Amino acid sequence: MSLLKQCLLSFTLSLLVLTSCSSDPKKAGGLLDDEEKRKPLDTTALLAYNPKKADRRIDDFIKNLHKTRGFNGNILVAKNGKIIYQNALGWADYLHRDSLKINSRFEMASVTKTMTGTAIMMLIEQGKIKLTQDVREFFPDFPYEGVTIKLLLTHRSGMMNYVYFVDGVYRKEHRVQKVGLSNADAMALIAQYKPPRFNVPDKRFLYNNSNYMVLASIIEKVTKMPYAQFMKANVFKPAGMAHTDVYSKATYDKIPVDVVGHDRGSWRYSVVQNFLDGPVGDKGIYSTVGDLWLFDRALRAGKLLKQATMDTAYVARNPWIKGHFNYGYGWRIFEAPGQKVVYHTGWWHGFRHIYLRDMKHDVVIVLLTNLSNGSLLKLDDLFNITGMPVVRKSAYTGNGDTNED
Repeated sequence: MSLLKQCLLSFTLSLLVLTSCSSDPKKAGGLLDDEEKRKPLDTTALLAYNPKKADRRIDDFIKNLHKTRGFNGNILVAKNGKIIYQNALGWADYLHRDSLKINSRFEMASVTKTMTGTAIMMLIEQGKIKLTQDVREFFPDFPYEGVTIKLLLTHRSGMMNYVYFVDGVYRKEHRVQKVGLSNADAMALIAQYKPPRFNVPDKRFLYNNSNYMVLASIIEKVTKMPYAQFMKANVFKPAGMAHTDVYSKATYDKIPVDVVGHDRGSWRYSVVQNFLDGPVGDKGIYSTVGDLWLFDRALRAGKLLKQATMDTAYVARNPWIKGHFNYGYGWRIFEAPGQKVVYHTGWWHGFRHIYLRDMKHDVVIVLLTNLSNGSLLKLDDLFNITGMPVVRKSAYTGNGDTNED
């Protein structure tokens, strides 16, 4: 080999080494470059499931819950990146005897808040809004002073619950209840009537649907896009959530899904959609157990938010309840030594759900039901089978109760 060729070879190898060294720290730190972020998740692989390899302990548990506690719904359990159990049990619509399927879409109720919170954190990352901004910067006729985006995210705004306030207005004024109320309509009613708030801002934690309805309204104001469109383009599509949409009675005369909510623990009480199925952000997303699993994977893979941003969403922002339970930015939180679960529950018009993500041990449990009863209060054995801590407040009597008043 000539001296010139030896020099060229040495120079090429040096470039390769330098390139490798410059990229390794980024990958070692768990950061994704733009090309990696744009690369879609392999949803086919993530959703792969062989019923013959189902975890039999979970199967026995869920079938017994269905038989003895009236569980009617869909379940998915995943561990270490793989689905270890999924099933659909019972009726989608009891009146028509339609059976649930694994891709049946449920009204997410307050599980919607996890995705609204994610969208807000996206806009914060992009510098389009700030946690410290007051709602009045976006809606000058908003009747409450001192309500910031951060207080909305953490349920510390002190606002009244728009669901009860609007319901009262509609009944008093004999308004037509079949036509859905939009977020803009709800904000206009609040500005017009100025209903008394429950508390001054930042006084205490008070879980309230108004907070996330207002956050969705801010998303629409800032992006100049309907909430449904923004969520589809920026959350659902990047996460591969092909069976997820926002449906509002303000847009649809009839919500185009087959799963009907049944209230009061009885098949006799199917819930008819009304004007309160119009506002979104606090609810209004329709999804499946599989798509919630993909949402978890997209968050973990950094497809939606930077890791540092996600970490701030999972930080406790309120006093602890029973020493283990709290609320962050769109997520309920359970913490114990060596354990952390972020989760959310949902309850609306005959739908009741729980969506849990064990951040330490990579366990995901999704239970979606359309027969509102107490079956989801009997999950201790499922938690023990999967190795997740028991995420149920009444299971704990430890220290940590606080009183801010």
